[in-house]
Amino acid sequence: MEAIQNFVQIREGLATAGQPTIAQFQVIKEAGYTVVINLAVPTSEGAIAQECEIVEALGMQYFHIPVIWDQPTIADFEQFSNIMQHSQHESVFVHCAKNMRVSAFVYLYRKLHEHLSEEQAKADLLKIWHPNETWQKFIEAVQKAAVT
Repeated sequence: MEAIQNFVQIREGLATAGQPTIAQFQVIKEAGYTVVINLAVPTSEGAIAQECEIVEALGMQYFHIPVIWDQPTIADFEQFSNIMQHSQHESVFVHCAKNMRVSAFVYLYRKLHEHLSEEQAKADLLKIWHPNETWQKFIEAVQKAAVT
């Protein structure tokens, strides 16, 4: 699993990464993951055109939420949260192109839905990157929307 670009084991049953190769989806399956969530757009670097078919042929569930890099939306996060909650008893592997979109979404999910502290939730985000201005505004907007 560590060979997958920017792989991070968040906790048992939840991992994040950049874009896996076709062969790495078999490794993901063998590691026990049953759900794959892809937040990359189809034109992202390394995107696999038949990713859904490949993942489903391996017996895993597949969800695709194409999050536009410079325009993430609260609706994108809400869709992600719904899938995560629906899959809470599954082993979930979440990826995008570089694990940047994903690390921000998982940080927000863990903070807002799993009620982790800011420090605990943010530690895995910061392993990947420090969000740029667009993503920092998105994070703040999601948190504000969750409070109101």
